[in-house]
Amino acid sequence: MYGYTHQPQRNTGEILKKIFLDKNVLSRLILINTVVYIMVKIVNLFTWLIAPASASSGLSLLGQYMALPSDLHQWIQMPWTLITYMFLHEGFLHWLFNMIMLYFGGILFTEYLSQRKLLFTYLMGGLAGAVFYMLAFNLFPVFAPIRNISVALGASASILAIIIAIATYVPDYTVHLFLLGRIKLKYLAIGFVLLDILSIQSNNPGGHIAHLGGALWGFVYALSLKKGNDFYRIFDGFHFPSISLKKKYYDETFKTSRPDSGRPMTDEDYNARKAAKQHEIDKILDKISKSGYASLSKEEKELLFRSSNKT
Repeated sequence: MYGYTHQPQRNTGEILKKIFLDKNVLSRLILINTVVYIMVKIVNLFTWLIAPASASSGLSLLGQYMALPSDLHQWIQMPWTLITYMFLHEGFLHWLFNMIMLYFGGILFTEYLSQRKLLFTYLMGGLAGAVFYMLAFNLFPVFAPIRNISVALGASASILAIIIAIATYVPDYTVHLFLLGRIKLKYLAIGFVLLDILSIQSNNPGGHIAHLGGALWGFVYALSLKKGNDFYRIFDGFHFPSISLKKKYYDETFKTSRPDSGRPMTDEDYNARKAAKQHEIDKILDKISKSGYASLSKEEKELLFRSSNKT
């Protein structure tokens, strides 16, 4: 008799499917970054095959339209790069490291905060990084010689915003790191910020400055959230296409026994359904606080009633 509970092993395909194709914001962000990286490589290959001379600028063809220029005159002609740069990676190791950090940072973040907050923290952290980068390169004389040729790309500022936000929200949360052992999130966050500050004089000053912008956003947002102020409430009227709800949502969320396939529900399936149900209940309660109980639809009232009976 074994002294532990046996957990079924998942193969590599299942793990990759969960990372890239789960119906949540974290997987969608990883998928978008990955698809953009693959497109950059494919377009770059064809560019190299057809017109090799045009590939000598250092950036791929897509990169030239998606990277964020530090020069304000160039940026005015390409304002969309404030968003596109945070999904752009040209090097494999750059993409791989950022996706690993995004995955684990996102997992920690969504243990305590919602997928919607994860999305807005990614976007706002990236924007803060872009602002820091452009301000630094246009204000400090040391960057004047390279201002016309410098560009920013990568998800690092967005990812650091996520990591610093959750480290600020639950600073004493402990993680186990290879070689370092158990360490609290607040010390890990301080280490990341100090590393970026000390690395500004390296060969990638713009990247480290952008990281600090993302980190500052994550810190300020989480601090305000702990005080009861959620900046993202201004986006309450803005709805993204559903990425996690099924057509028969109200029926599906209360099935906690066996699925139609007859296979017993795993802990992971149960927790996912439970989290989805709680997310919908939170939305209903928020709607009541804003518009009153009478504003609820019949399905929402039924969901709230059934949930209250279960508790």
